[in-house]
Amino acid sequence: MKSINKTLKKAALLCLAGSFFLISIDGLAQRRVGGNGGTHRTGGGAIKTRPATQRPATQTRPGANNSGVRKSTNKVTRPANTSNTNARNRNATTNRNSATRNNINNSGNRNTNISGNTVNRNNVNINVNNSVHVRNNRNTVVRPGPRPYVRPPYVYGGYRYHAYNPYFFHPYRPFYWGPVWHPWGFFVATLAVTAIVVSVESTQYHYDQGVWYTSTSGGYTAVPAPVGGTVNNIPSGAETVNTGTVNNYYYGGTYYEKDGSTYKVVAPTAGTLVDNLPEGGEEVTIGDVKYVKFGETYYQPVQVDGKDKYEVVKVEEDK
Repeated sequence: MKSINKTLKKAALLCLAGSFFLISIDGLAQRRVGGNGGTHRTGGGAIKTRPATQRPATQTRPGANNSGVRKSTNKVTRPANTSNTNARNRNATTNRNSATRNNINNSGNRNTNISGNTVNRNNVNINVNNSVHVRNNRNTVVRPGPRPYVRPPYVYGGYRYHAYNPYFFHPYRPFYWGPVWHPWGFFVATLAVTAIVVSVESTQYHYDQGVWYTSTSGGYTAVPAPVGGTVNNIPSGAETVNTGTVNNYYYGGTYYEKDGSTYKVVAPTAGTLVDNLPEGGEEVTIGDVKYVKFGETYYQPVQVDGKDKYEVVKVEEDK
């Protein structure tokens, strides 16, 4: 019995010592965990709870900072499309310059075309300037009217302008006599086979279908019909006009008078009325009156029987 009791006492002591050993190890472990923010033992020591890990509520993420850096970097270092802008500006400048060059070229082309094709059709003054150099004075003499003037002349600038009919303004609209007729100053390289040569006061002219030409460098230039020039035929479109004494035949600004079997170019007679004036006239304003002038011959716009016409004016110095 004594040996059994001793054995039990030793076992109890070993168990107690083991318990203390385990308790001491557990406490040591708890102190280590508690010092590092680990678990805590509750009041009863039976239930262990692990507190929730605390994370900083306002922790700044590196991504945000990096984003901020990127934005700042983009704003500072990103090129402001200067190369593109410059390219666009260069392109725009190039385009504008190109457009300007095109306009200049087009303008040049237009001028060339106008000069080559339509200058004599659109500018009523161009032939006046040309005709000054092509014996225009041969068709500027005005023959006196057949009867005295009953109306007082219009006096201005030291000259008297006589007309039988009152002044009635209407715009000068050049009349076109057809494709075979050309105004003064018109140039052609060759003449039709129907053209004939007419000599007037030792000067040779070429006449073809109502148009008179003189030889010029490289071709022929239309000129005023020379007074005294005689031809066998005049165009069928010639208009008969009454001068007060005899009938004249009027075509393209030229007056013809029947002389036997031929037709002779004559100067216009003062007071003669015509329906149309050709291209090449110049509207000139003298005081309050606007005349149409061919060389030194003046035509006054008038209205007769409700129809617009032109009357040949007699001009003389106011002495």
